[in-house]
Amino acid sequence: MEPSDPISLSALQHWSYCPRQCALIHVEQAFEENVHTMRGQAVHQRVDEPGFEERIGARVERALPLWCERLGLIGKADAVEFLPDGTPYPVEYKHGRKREKLHDDLQLAAQAMCLEEMTGKPVPKGAIYHHSSRRRREVAITDALRRQVEETAAAVRALLESGSLPPPLNDARCRECSLKDICQPEAMAGRARVHALRETLFEPGDECARS
Repeated sequence: MEPSDPISLSALQHWSYCPRQCALIHVEQAFEENVHTMRGQAVHQRVDEPGFEERIGARVERALPLWCERLGLIGKADAVEFLPDGTPYPVEYKHGRKREKLHDDLQLAAQAMCLEEMTGKPVPKGAIYHHSSRRRREVAITDALRRQVEETAAAVRALLESGSLPPPLNDARCRECSLKDICQPEAMAGRARVHALRETLFEPGDECARS
């Protein structure tokens, strides 16, 4: 991958959730469906169709293409509400109930930074629409969140250029991941523990360590 190749906005969200998941999807091109991904697709059916509508106080663009040349990002927003003064207000749709998730906020902040470069207008806020609870959670696009977007973009680029798979996390996040069967976090973590144990028990070059 050339350094100038764009990074998908979704890769930032995947990396923030789990670097190994990001590598499996964006390096190995692996993907599996589960109940969570199917629910997410159902929620996105309407907003994935490009179009616009006029609402009181806003013009809403759906499936709006996004890019940021400075960070080398590309993707699309589920919806962007353009306020009367032209200020963009990105809205990301998620299938779950209203609750704060850093990886979702990071994806929204990346969309805001794309919109700022594209429109020349500041984007101080956006929202996550949680479909199950039918509620919005407004997110302030803070300096700290912007720095995390930049750091994550750099980390994803390094990951894609290396072409390597990070070790599995093997924690509560794995239970909801559609790639669990491909990733095999328990087996991989077990192998890592055995390797670490061998390193502590045997000196380098010890014949027993290789048997």
